[in-house]
Amino acid sequence: MKEKEIRELLASREGIATLNPMQEQMLRTSAEKRDIILLSPTGSGKTVAFGVPLLKMLKDPTGRVQAVVIAPSRELVTQIAGVLRNISGPFRVVSLYGGHNVDDEVNSLSVVPDIIVATPGRLLDHIKRRNIDVLPTRILVLDEFDKSLELGFEDDMAAILRHMKNLGRVILTSATDAPSLPDFLPVRDPAVLDYLESNRALRHRLRVRSVRSDGRDKLDTLLRLLRSISGAEGADRTIIFVNHRESAERVAEFLRKAGAACVLYHGALDQRRRESALQAFNSGARPILVATDLAARGLDIEGVRNVVHYHLPLTPAAYTHRNGRTARVASEGDVYLLLGPDEELREYMEVDSPYALTEGVEGNLKSPDEVLCISAGRREKLSRGDILGYIVKECGVDASEVGKIAVFDHYSLVTLRRTVAPAVIEASRQKKIKGEKRRIGYLDAV
Repeated sequence: MKEKEIRELLASREGIATLNPMQEQMLRTSAEKRDIILLSPTGSGKTVAFGVPLLKMLKDPTGRVQAVVIAPSRELVTQIAGVLRNISGPFRVVSLYGGHNVDDEVNSLSVVPDIIVATPGRLLDHIKRRNIDVLPTRILVLDEFDKSLELGFEDDMAAILRHMKNLGRVILTSATDAPSLPDFLPVRDPAVLDYLESNRALRHRLRVRSVRSDGRDKLDTLLRLLRSISGAEGADRTIIFVNHRESAERVAEFLRKAGAACVLYHGALDQRRRESALQAFNSGARPILVATDLAARGLDIEGVRNVVHYHLPLTPAAYTHRNGRTARVASEGDVYLLLGPDEELREYMEVDSPYALTEGVEGNLKSPDEVLCISAGRREKLSRGDILGYIVKECGVDASEVGKIAVFDHYSLVTLRRTVAPAVIEASRQKKIKGEKRRIGYLDAV
């Protein structure tokens, strides 16, 4: 695929008119025919950085798998696949990940893709079932490679690599470095592009505050903090990080009962609930996200103003990735470290100042928006345009009242003003979308 065509697609489909310096250097380095290790902060555009060279390196479609991209989480897989599909031209891209309908994936593999984007476990499962042959693969990309090669993923990765005997190029990317690479990974004399120094610029855009809690149970302190940093218009987009799934459930339930518009996100949730939570958060309908470190890596989450460490992170890398959710690109952000009576800051935590909670502050933790779920998606041939047209023409809602629309395999989510949501639900009982009656209701995942 020609570079000019890729750049044109980037501009028209992704709104990226020019590559940043890191992406340009990746493109130049890829011409040297060496393996590459790219270390660059979260939010710097690593998907485009490896995606453009990958597409340039592909041969014309051959009916065989030419490239495999492996990422450690379902959400990262879907994000990468979405970007690659938009700029891939004649090449076919398929995504494979746990929680996705297996029959849908098998159907998608009936025509052999040029590019596979997958989580390690699901890719290995398809290989073992002989649903796909990865032997012809020439290019392997490991995104967030330090996570993909951790204990738990390592055995799957070793098994996958045993089926890839014809690799000619390996690209590794991450926002944090790994101390060593396993022997089974065929990386030879890699070019290392280290952009982690730009984390210093990120630090200048962050304000890090410590917040003391009188008790070991920091829930009341958390609620006071959220109200303190929220204005009358509502809460800024805020991610609250905890170390355990059970804690995430407990914190989210507490905040919901206190009237906060929040969503829950951790690895034990099924795929639909995880997708729904991120969409509700990204759309602003639920401006508070309670999450484990699963949300600290790779997710395309825009406009996060605050990061709250309800639990202190367990490693310096986790601290870096969590903080990287805010102050992205040229924005500023605030980080809050909640400390119980017996907790002390770790040596890698540099605090600008303590934060004094103001008594009696009742900031608004709600949102003027709501999320509705429609019981059809792309597999039922439903598009964003279909949904917007239905809401405007059939439900009598002004387009300005409609926010983000996301279409998934078998369902869709639409964000709109809370005041017009009942009218859309009521209209769905009588009217059809593209000739079919579809259920529309409030998002039960939140």
